Amino acid sequence: MRNFILLFGFLSTQLALAQFGKNCEVRQIKINMFHPGLEYEMSLGVNSTLDARVAYQFSLDPFVAEPIENYKLFPAITLQNRYYYNFDRRATSGRQIYGNSANYIAPSASVFFAGDDFTGDDIPRSTFATAGLVTGIQRSYNSGLSFSVDVGAAYYLGEFNGGIYPVFNLSIGWIVSEKRWCVGR
Repeated sequence: MRNFILLFGFLSTQLALAQFGKNCEVRQIKINMFHPGLEYEMSLGVNSTLDARVAYQFSLDPFVAEPIENYKLFPAITLQNRYYYNFDRRATSGRQIYGNSANYIAPSASVFFAGDDFTGDDIPRSTFATAGLVTGIQRSYNSGLSFSVDVGAAYYLGEFNGGIYPVFNLSIGWIVSEKRWCVGR
């Protein structure tokens, strides 16, 4: 039992120390212009972050007969657990990693709320959600300008026949608050 406690203590210390020397920003807040809203990204580990976005976002309209051809702008909340896989390669080649400028893969979940639709068409009947996997790039500049693009596939859930459809997101905006802890350049 004593050896187990010592081993557990040693591994816990190693795990805690492994979180130092992060590549990711500790936290950053962005204002999005393309999808009007706010985005908060916080570091979870050496190369991973939790990204939360509250914004008006374009989405397929799953309530119509042909959802691929019908996009609408809905208020939404999106969560992504991003894993950035090329920080080291970018840093060693002299490229900037400020603002989590790297490529990522992420499980992604979104909830779209009914009732608001700026396209002038029929208002959707109820709230719906998506859950899937995306891959993307994020680039940030010293001026504070930041953009990210991700694509993937997600399962649409709600009061309709669910299905797997493509997911695409484009965010363009500015970093308004940050807590930096970048290694590299």
